[in-house]
Amino acid sequence: MNILAFESSCDETAAAVVRADGDKLNVLSSIVASQIDIHRLYGGVVPEIAGRAHIEAISSITYEALETAHIAKEDVDLVAVTAHPGLIGALLVAVNFAKAFAFANHIPLVAVDHIQGHIAAAYLSDTPPKPPFLAMALSGGHTAIYLAKSYTDYEIIGTTRDDAIGESYDKIGRLMDIPYPAGAGFDRLATEGFQRATGREEDFYRAYKKTDAYRDRSMTLPSPALSDGTLDFSFSGLKTATINLLHRHEQTGTPIDHALLAARYTYEATEAVAKKIAMAMDAHPALPLVVAGGVAANSHLRRRLTEVAKAHGVPLHIPSLSLCGDNAAMIAAQGYYEYLAGHLSDTSLNASAADGIV
Repeated sequence: MNILAFESSCDETAAAVVRADGDKLNVLSSIVASQIDIHRLYGGVVPEIAGRAHIEAISSITYEALETAHIAKEDVDLVAVTAHPGLIGALLVAVNFAKAFAFANHIPLVAVDHIQGHIAAAYLSDTPPKPPFLAMALSGGHTAIYLAKSYTDYEIIGTTRDDAIGESYDKIGRLMDIPYPAGAGFDRLATEGFQRATGREEDFYRAYKKTDAYRDRSMTLPSPALSDGTLDFSFSGLKTATINLLHRHEQTGTPIDHALLAARYTYEATEAVAKKIAMAMDAHPALPLVVAGGVAANSHLRRRLTEVAKAHGVPLHIPSLSLCGDNAAMIAAQGYYEYLAGHLSDTSLNASAADGIV
């Protein structure tokens, strides 16, 4: 089965072709038209601009995806598209294009939840996970822990009550002159801070908590891991405390080491995620762990969660870096299982900005 998939939930227009043979999924093409350079001018995504850019790109990247995969539109057996959640104007572009393509070519159509798509990126590896498993979705708009009961049945068991982890990185990064999106730049700056604090080029994260930099009371930051026994987070407090710290230093004219601050911020955020994942593993023992979404590309988070999974004796599945960000290959992967479950859509399909996993 050849699956043509579309993704336009935020600031990437993506099309991909994935071939499914049983549970083996092979990516034949994955084309992403990024809008980062446009939105960087404004320090974040401008929805109206994003929607217009999707309209301009979607047709050309579809032909490119088909050509790269060496198939014709007549060879497409299934069309999959992100229908929710996301920016409504952006989502509507791919949803309507996918409906038109499927209807005109008499091809089945399936709608895909964007977050389930991120998790499904793990199915594109050589050793894909099989439900049931635990999944942690970390992106610009989402920070949540899921129990995947099947390929299409997900239950939220922990979530952020305010900001998402990626959103917090972007907001702090703007004040620290890290170009949007801040994730990669923040990762590099934190590495510099960890190395400076510990004096180590390698294995610095483990040694960080014993350093003078960590014990520096002027850089104390709260943990976003809520201490109420739930698996929930609150990144708003960590974000606000960091903003206030930056503003105090600016107002008093005293310099602050951005690398050391990035390290402290990253440490608190990463340890919070590690703590809640460990709690989830204790509550659901022996289940594999999938970590997905744009923030899953963070090097410190990947290393720390590798340690947590190893300590609990469970397999860890993290998509390759190219599949952590928004892409259409992951939508094809989830779309395949939606199709097998009989979750077909028709021309009445509409987009929704709201989360689909409940």
